[in-house]
Amino acid sequence: MPQDQRAVLELLYKVSREFATALDLRTVLTRVLFSAVHNVGGERGSVMVMDDKGEVIDSAFVYGDQIRDSKTAQLKETVDHGLAGWVIRNRAPVLVPDTSRDSRWLRREDDMIINSGAKAAICVPLMARERLVGVLTLVHPTPKAFNMEHFELMQAIADQAGIAILNARLFSESQRQARVMTALAESAAHLNSYIRIDELFETILAQTKQTLQVEITALALVEGSNLVFRAATKKGASLVNRRMKLREGIAGLVARQGKGIIIPSNVSDTQPLLSELEFIDGVTVRALACAPIHVQGKVIGVLEAINPIAKSFDPDALLVLSGLGSLAGTTIQNAQLFERLDNARKRYRDLFDDSIDPIIITDLHGHILEVNKQAALFSGYPAETLYNLRVGQIHDINYDKLGGRIENMDDTTAVYESILHDNQGITHPVQVYARKVIFNEIESIQWILRDIKERKDLDELREDLAAMIYHDLRSPLSNLLSSVEMLDDIIPEKDKESSGPIMRIAHHSIHRIERMVSSLLDLNRLEHNQAIGDRQPMDVPMLVSESIESIKPSTEAREQIIHMEMGANLPQIMVDVDMIRRVLINLMENAAKYTPVRGEIWVGAELSEDMIRFYVQDNGPGIPESESERIFDKFIRLKTKTSTRGLGVGLAFCKLAVQGHGGKIWVEPAPVKGSKFMFTLPTANEQQ
Repeated sequence: MPQDQRAVLELLYKVSREFATALDLRTVLTRVLFSAVHNVGGERGSVMVMDDKGEVIDSAFVYGDQIRDSKTAQLKETVDHGLAGWVIRNRAPVLVPDTSRDSRWLRREDDMIINSGAKAAICVPLMARERLVGVLTLVHPTPKAFNMEHFELMQAIADQAGIAILNARLFSESQRQARVMTALAESAAHLNSYIRIDELFETILAQTKQTLQVEITALALVEGSNLVFRAATKKGASLVNRRMKLREGIAGLVARQGKGIIIPSNVSDTQPLLSELEFIDGVTVRALACAPIHVQGKVIGVLEAINPIAKSFDPDALLVLSGLGSLAGTTIQNAQLFERLDNARKRYRDLFDDSIDPIIITDLHGHILEVNKQAALFSGYPAETLYNLRVGQIHDINYDKLGGRIENMDDTTAVYESILHDNQGITHPVQVYARKVIFNEIESIQWILRDIKERKDLDELREDLAAMIYHDLRSPLSNLLSSVEMLDDIIPEKDKESSGPIMRIAHHSIHRIERMVSSLLDLNRLEHNQAIGDRQPMDVPMLVSESIESIKPSTEAREQIIHMEMGANLPQIMVDVDMIRRVLINLMENAAKYTPVRGEIWVGAELSEDMIRFYVQDNGPGIPESESERIFDKFIRLKTKTSTRGLGVGLAFCKLAVQGHGGKIWVEPAPVKGSKFMFTLPTANEQQ
């Protein structure tokens, strides 16, 4: 082996050992620089350390035998416009024999002051495991002082230095992270022990003050477009409750951008950055750190630390403050949730006790856990006695509505009518609303027993009145119809042209009242489960056609168009013809009422498996989906802008009449606008 190669290998071995024996980043950088200067030659050198994002995180400069401080602005200028920046971007080493002839060399003011003129320079990237970890530069005051041997030796030293710098950087980062994590772990242990919001604010500020060793700490929360200072340490108490716009001051800047900021002690223009609302009486702000308080990626406030006792902030101060902000965000959110939950529980308790309806809470086996005042008053049992009973002893449970057993209830509300038994043995009609709730952190059932005695009395009165009307109207109606028919017979033919329209209106109105009375009587019979007797086969198109003819006076008066749509070869149906005709007429009359003038109505029938499906479609305002079941109940009328008067029994009759024939009836939205009522009836063949 040649002597010069042996010397180089011995040198690299010595350099490698020297680099490997240090883990402190500053020590490694110093050794790298002195090794390059002493072994390659040169007047001065510099080394810059990069993080994985390509940002300069540390640097060192040597001039002769002296280590000098670097300036942030100077570093940035070198990376942006100088030779080191070119090497970083291209990841390639470069030898510059004469800096005055190379545009990549950045001439500085200090070069001009000492009139150093042209120089020679070598700049090489520091690589480790294919990662750029820094850049090493060596400068000689004499042009062409460096040759290819120097260049190759510089690259060899760089190869050894790259791994050493990466290891030192990672060690430094791990040490810093360990310090930060220790501080944050201690803070988390303190913060998580508080759930009261005021106590939590005090603890956050005290922990921040202790961790960062600062004079004053303050906390502000975002409220709309403002920041409101909710807490501050004793000296900053004058800040509390101050409100400032998010567009103002350092705190507003941090809240808007979601990034922390440090105003160091050597920045002379600190005060102009502050909003006047951030000033604290009697305090001069020398240095300030501010970090956002995050919750699930959203900024809910800021945390400020003012005037470090050591005159300047530690390099990890912003990292620690940001970590405290994240911890504070979670704990503040939890405290706010607890506060809201506590307030909600108090409000629920007040509503529970003051409710006009009896409310009972039971476990999933029906044992009573809690009752309100009204439950005790309505049942007549003292609250202490109720706690020893089961809910089934208070009212008759409809187990079908609950899924067979109380514990089988799903998450929907079960609604049914029942009877409540008080302690005197007296019964009271009630509407029951039962649903699952969480009570004292366990799954429970809430029972609301609403007194419906007045409603039942009113329903009974309505039914008695309706029954009286049904029966008492039939005889006068028959007499009226006979009289109109006799009058029509005795009117001379010459006068019938003028009297004809009037007589037709009279016939139509009488028949309409007859249909309504018959429907009311049928409704009463069907409600009492009386069977439909007089059934006969009926042709479907004829039934629909006759029904349309019956309502033509109404539709013609409103200039409405009725479209009749029939499927081909429809089989007959076996029905009470008059009853089903009234079903169709009821649906068409409803459609005519809610269809605008000159609107359109579609009436049709089609075969669907073994059933005939009838439909009546309008282009009126439509029916809300939430009301699609309720409209078939007796005495129910929807309140709309186009509501018309009536008893609300027409659709109830239709439902019972169709069901009595073994069919189904329902409503759904029309394809474009309005409602489409549909019902099915079995064919005559299906009933045989």
